[in-house]
Amino acid sequence: MADWRPAAAPELLKLRANTLARIRRFFAARDVLEVETPLLAPATVTDLHIDSIPAQVQLAGNPQTYHLQTSPEYAMKRLLAAGSGACYQICKSFRQGDTGPRHNPEFTMLEWYRPGFSLEELMDEVDQLLRGFLPRASMPRLNYRELFLHHLNIDPHRIEPKALRRLARETLPVNAADLNATDCLQLLLAQAIEPELPEYCFIHDYPAAQAALAKIAPDQEGEPVARRFELFCRGMELANGYDEETDPEELRNRFGRDRQSRTNRDRAVPEIDEKLLAALENGLPACAGVAFGIDRLLMLLSGADSITEVLAFPIDQI
Repeated sequence: MADWRPAAAPELLKLRANTLARIRRFFAARDVLEVETPLLAPATVTDLHIDSIPAQVQLAGNPQTYHLQTSPEYAMKRLLAAGSGACYQICKSFRQGDTGPRHNPEFTMLEWYRPGFSLEELMDEVDQLLRGFLPRASMPRLNYRELFLHHLNIDPHRIEPKALRRLARETLPVNAADLNATDCLQLLLAQAIEPELPEYCFIHDYPAAQAALAKIAPDQEGEPVARRFELFCRGMELANGYDEETDPEELRNRFGRDRQSRTNRDRAVPEIDEKLLAALENGLPACAGVAFGIDRLLMLLSGADSITEVLAFPIDQI
């Protein structure tokens, strides 16, 4: 007989419901609008390291390829450009090939945008939200460059690619010959630095090559850096925030570079989302935005070792 039972225990289903209710109260008290956007769209992200899940949709009898969205970001920015003001969304998101103790191809994301907020103000709000669930002392805000200088004695913004690959090969059990600078830095951060991080912390000002849709601006050393942060809790990335880039031509250029990188690696090459760029041409307000993992928060709250423990039906039990 097929195993039909849910993976999550009843108390974890209740924890999820209570957590979502508390998040909604948090934003209602701050007059942030809850919105809902489509999970299916004809365009999707071009990021080299994120793959969407395609779906065939019949439109007027003709099959069209749509994509299950990897986050609600593009549609929410169209709402912002249309004048929605501060908004948030709790929704399912989807990523191809993401399975493991912290990954399921279908997962629950909280995403919100704050027009007029600086990156520092958004970190304040993320901290306030998390305090409601995990009371603790204030979280340190760690500079990406300073972390690499302290732990590996390198400046990640200035080190030559050849030296960086050599460091990755000597520090980690990897063959770094075919890795680019971003690959090496991500591996070094994940394997050599993250295990040494405080229990709760923000990391901010990433290399410009890792900006994705964040602004790039000079840091105190005059080096261009990505104005973004990640929140780490007990060794797990929980949130990813940006000072959002609002220039449509800058994003078009980044999307083009992404598509070329995917072509070079023989990966599927998504079309550029022209409606997102049209929204930015109309005028996206200066804002900061963040994606926050609900399932990972539930893992922290419950002490679960695997994401499958907090999902009613993970991918292998559907």
